[in-house]
Amino acid sequence: MTLQPRAEPGCELCGLAAGTIPSGAQAVFEHDKFVVILVDEPNYPGFARVVWRAHVREMSDLDDEDRLLVNDAVYKLELAVVDAMQPLKVNVASLGNVVPHLHWHVIPRYADDAHFPAPVWAQAMRAADPAVLASRRALLPQLAQAIERQFTAR
Repeated sequence: MTLQPRAEPGCELCGLAAGTIPSGAQAVFEHDKFVVILVDEPNYPGFARVVWRAHVREMSDLDDEDRLLVNDAVYKLELAVVDAMQPLKVNVASLGNVVPHLHWHVIPRYADDAHFPAPVWAQAMRAADPAVLASRRALLPQLAQAIERQFTAR
């Protein structure tokens, strides 16, 4: 059963879901049940999240229709990331250990990124090349357009 939208005191993603976007981040698509955000992550241009608006902890808190909706949103976001960013790999993760609010990370990965092949939350293995990061940041307007296309296509 899907819980009614509510904010949980102290939950940083409840603020995001309600439209309080942190400096540098960008809401690129808004649905009444979720928001798609480009995260301001300097070493990972194209890092994005799907954040469920209602404060729920787990996928199992959603009814079937909403579970399919959020899965479809993650899928569409991944398609947009692949289209615009041309990564070697895309990491899709929903950990929620630190922030127990349903959200998915969609992260373009490259062999030369700071952590590859380890997760982005691991110890960095190398410094990322600033010129390469700048060229990837230059793709962010195309990523925003690709996200819009994915979410508005019928």
